[in-house]
Amino acid sequence: MLADEFELLQRLLPEPGRHVIEPGCGAAAMARRLLRQHPQMRYLGLEVDRLQLARNLQDVPARMRFIEAAAQAIPEKAAQFDLALMLKSLHHVPVALMDQALAEVARVLCPGGHLYVSEPVYGGAFNEVVKVYNDEGVVRAAAQAALDRALALPGSPWRQVAEERFATPVHFADFADFERRMMHPSFAEHHIDDALRARTLAAFAPHCGPAGARFERPMHVRLLQRLPA
Repeated sequence: MLADEFELLQRLLPEPGRHVIEPGCGAAAMARRLLRQHPQMRYLGLEVDRLQLARNLQDVPARMRFIEAAAQAIPEKAAQFDLALMLKSLHHVPVALMDQALAEVARVLCPGGHLYVSEPVYGGAFNEVVKVYNDEGVVRAAAQAALDRALALPGSPWRQVAEERFATPVHFADFADFERRMMHPSFAEHHIDDALRARTLAAFAPHCGPAGARFERPMHVRLLQRLPA
């Protein structure tokens, strides 16, 4: 059990480098903490969700930059970054473009730079609830397969330097809290009608008591390093 994944990132990468890129950055919560720890660090967040990007652009802290761009088409020159973060984002890349996305990340990383990939595991009680309305079994498996292929390429630009499996606690006050946080993300439309909402509530209800619902979300982290050309 790991309550705060930031602790793992700090342990695996105590010296993450000065230039960080994050495809699929979301709200960039982990990056904001990294920048507080490393005053010389500069950050670029890529986001295709225009609603989330607009929120990010409302208040851009110093040393951070956000642009609309996808992992499979990074509008940056080669060898510009020391660290790339993909936090629950690789499985959101279209399956047919995952290999291209990893090649793009390799292109913009400096030799010796790192790619930190954190992906949810398809399993556990929390996943059983979520998959009622959003079954990600295929795309999560595809994300791991893309990493395996990238490592197995003849003359691969990558080597894997660490792998960690852990679980993080997730708490919801009630089903309304779950619905607000999980069922209506701005980056996807799950087409949730009354019947689908009712089925999700039925899966959620057995886990909910007076103190709310507590789950463990299994996670899989792989740390890759960019090899010299």
